[in-house]
Amino acid sequence: MTGRRTRRRPFLVLLENTLNRATTRAARRGRGPFSLVRHVGRRSGRSYETPIIVARAAEGFVAELTYGEGVDWYRNIVAAGGCEFVVGGQTHRVVAIERYPEDVGRRAFGVPARWILALLRRREFRLLRTR
Repeated sequence: MTGRRTRRRPFLVLLENTLNRATTRAARRGRGPFSLVRHVGRRSGRSYETPIIVARAAEGFVAELTYGEGVDWYRNIVAAGGCEFVVGGQTHRVVAIERYPEDVGRRAFGVPARWILALLRRREFRLLRTR
């Protein structure tokens, strides 16, 4: 696991310093497909904002874990038992995070995103329950 994480780190640093900055600005304005997860670091206690794409579900929102469960934003919200996130300019409170079935998760995203997720073999979905 250590070797794999080391190889991915430069890629994640590049994303954080380029693409994530632009998508964070878009998410704050409620523009585009991006949502903004507001979470607190497990060890640092610092507040962070991370852009992700979610789909609406009856119980809240569905998130696809593109980089798996090891990413900081996901580990932070699991450790905290929830988070706050902004979708379309509106703030929502996540009160529970649950595994979500692969087929139902893909369908939540609609066409053509569902096809793209299938082509990319994305299988990790989480339900972000809101109140």
